[in-house]
Amino acid sequence: MNILPSIRILGLTLYLEKQGILVIADTHIGYEEALNKQGVLIPRLQFQEVMRNLERVFEEVQPRLIVMLGDVKHEFGTISRQEWRNTLGLLDYLLSKARVVLIRGNHDTILGPIARKKDLEVKDYFIADDVLLCHGHKVFDDKIRGFKRIKTIIIGHEHPAISIRDGVRVEKYKCFLLGKYKDKNLVVMPSFNFVVEGTDVLKERLLSPFIRSIYDFEVFVIGDKTYKFGRLSHLGRE
Repeated sequence: MNILPSIRILGLTLYLEKQGILVIADTHIGYEEALNKQGVLIPRLQFQEVMRNLERVFEEVQPRLIVMLGDVKHEFGTISRQEWRNTLGLLDYLLSKARVVLIRGNHDTILGPIARKKDLEVKDYFIADDVLLCHGHKVFDDKIRGFKRIKTIIIGHEHPAISIRDGVRVEKYKCFLLGKYKDKNLVVMPSFNFVVEGTDVLKERLLSPFIRSIYDFEVFVIGDKTYKFGRLSHLGRE
């Protein structure tokens, strides 16, 4: 399903069809080890799930470029053993498919040492024609020359999800959001993290400075396929 003309939802990723760019947001490699350190004992299966889902994506498309939209790793102030091992493994796999661009997220304060191992630069944003790709925790209106010509902004950061009730049973699903930032299309991507579903956009406060009124956004829910749910204002609050 296309969320915008020439921008296709592909699992939890986006594919920019005209540019041949695959966009992946918020893998948060090392999240399980961070939880283990806090005493939350969960199996470390995230990396295997990431790789399995990526294999499905690459069965559908062969991109020319892959953009990692920030928060590649999880820890703020250190690089854990799991992060070293699995982030390098992930980058090796992606680099075998296409060129890779790393976007700096708020968790990527010390991603540099890992990036340099693969001769990669960490950027604040990336522009492809009239599409701006950035993590979403900072705006760049006054820093980007030619910002006025940007028509679409794609961000991560928020990990959007939505809870769906079926009788007494409630399940949370990852989702994409489509709305506006000023006069531009704004697409918010779900996390490519399989430990947690994300932030329920109907219940929890979102933090990105790109997002004003969340209820003006359209919702695209990811289940066995992509479902267009319409505007959040029509879904209402519980």
